[in-house]
Amino acid sequence: QGKILEKTGLCSQITFGRYVRQGRKLGVDPKLFIRDLQFNKVPVRVYQPKATSAGRRRGIIFFHGGGWVFGSLDTYEKVCRYISRESESVVVSVQYRLAPEHKYPAAYEDCLNATIHFMKNIEHYGVDPDNVIVCGDSAGGNLAAAVSQTLAGRSDLPRLRAQILIYPGLQALDFNLPSYHQNRGVPLLFRERAAFFALQYLNGDALHMQEVLEGSHIPPDMRLKYRKWVSPDNIPEKFKVRGVKPLRPTDFIAEVYETVKRFCEPNLCPLLAEDAVVHQLPESFILTCEYDVLRDDGLLYKKRLEDNGVRVTWYHLEDGFHGIISLYDYCGFSFPAGKRGLDSIVNFLKSL
Repeated sequence: QGKILEKTGLCSQITFGRYVRQGRKLGVDPKLFIRDLQFNKVPVRVYQPKATSAGRRRGIIFFHGGGWVFGSLDTYEKVCRYISRESESVVVSVQYRLAPEHKYPAAYEDCLNATIHFMKNIEHYGVDPDNVIVCGDSAGGNLAAAVSQTLAGRSDLPRLRAQILIYPGLQALDFNLPSYHQNRGVPLLFRERAAFFALQYLNGDALHMQEVLEGSHIPPDMRLKYRKWVSPDNIPEKFKVRGVKPLRPTDFIAEVYETVKRFCEPNLCPLLAEDAVVHQLPESFILTCEYDVLRDDGLLYKKRLEDNGVRVTWYHLEDGFHGIISLYDYCGFSFPAGKRGLDSIVNFLKSL
């Protein structure tokens, strides 16, 4: 529908997508105090349980999904309320700047700055400084991973207790991994849309999308360098049984690489971080869905973390698809798999 409206000149498909995904204001929650604030000029929404607590609570910084292009505080209101209520945690939902108006690294910088502000002012929210978790959904999972990597080397701030990555997108080198082919036409995220969103975030446009999908945007020597981390060889065989046809990358196009070379920066593609950074990361929770083009990004990062001695809790929804968590209690209905996934996150939080 968005493409049709764009072709008729009524509005851009991004504008239409934002309208559809905008969410709506909810009423008062009897169990939560909810406030809209600004952390270092970044809009946030803070959820605090009303019930008294014997000690300081855990704090969760939440980054919403939406391909860096869509999403808002309202879009994930029900998810954040649920996590705060059920885990009895303080949740801070961050409204980072969106692409294409604000290109990389705007969203990453907003998430990092909001997180640092929270950690430096943590006593105002009754949160234990040793129990702060970053959590993100889809593009928000990408941002959570990047923020976690940046803070891993900071000695002036409390160490993050954990990171929660919900079907995160973590690389833009290879859109031909098994999950990208198996689930290329599965809603809510098609293969071509994954590349479209990454390019919108990086450059503010989707030029060279076809070349990126085909793999001609990465030099052969760089592809070889990162093959130890981004390769179907690192994905368990059981995930390759569903119709995988390996494709040889097309010839490298230097002009395309010049426009997308920042895809090799870990703040944009956290899967490419060096081992020296990865081994410092906190305990991690990764949720993946079988019917999701981003499934293999999560599986590859799980292996990287485990190879570097990081404890990982992995929850895989065999009947899940991309975006299923964001559909919790959506228009009065929920997918059972999404509810299971959300409860697995709450259970992980309670274990910390």
